[in-house]
Amino acid sequence: MKTRKAFITLSLVVVSLVMLPAAHADEWDQASRLTFSQSVHIPGRVLPAGTYWFVLADGIGNRNIIQVFNSDRSTLYATVLAVTAERPHPTDNTTITFAERESMPANAIVTWFYPGDNSGHKFVYSRSEEQELARAKHQTIMATAPVNAQTTGSGD
Repeated sequence: MKTRKAFITLSLVVVSLVMLPAAHADEWDQASRLTFSQSVHIPGRVLPAGTYWFVLADGIGNRNIIQVFNSDRSTLYATVLAVTAERPHPTDNTTITFAERESMPANAIVTWFYPGDNSGHKFVYSRSEEQELARAKHQTIMATAPVNAQTTGSGD
């Protein structure tokens, strides 16, 4: 009986150690699975409605290069530059801010914040797009689950 209890305890410790690096990797690369019910605009591209992974690119030097993958992470759709964005209080969920632009049918993603962080990523658009985004109505969407966000694309 003691041997069985010791084996079960040891098994739980091994499982915890195996799962720990995977959890840490998600925090390091801030992998966020986002589902959009409409097309969304990112710098240089419009993504059709669907599910995507937003992930910080590997690299120690720059924490503001974002890669956008398909739902199973087998296809890279875009690599996007960003700058650091700050907010006063972190939330428990992924948060995305959209700009609703009259000239484009798709809302543009302006910022992305990973759960628990008050430092996030502001997407870098061209100068003319930045000016248009500054005038646009912004809407912040908080995910209903820690790494899953949905938007209908409607305004405030």
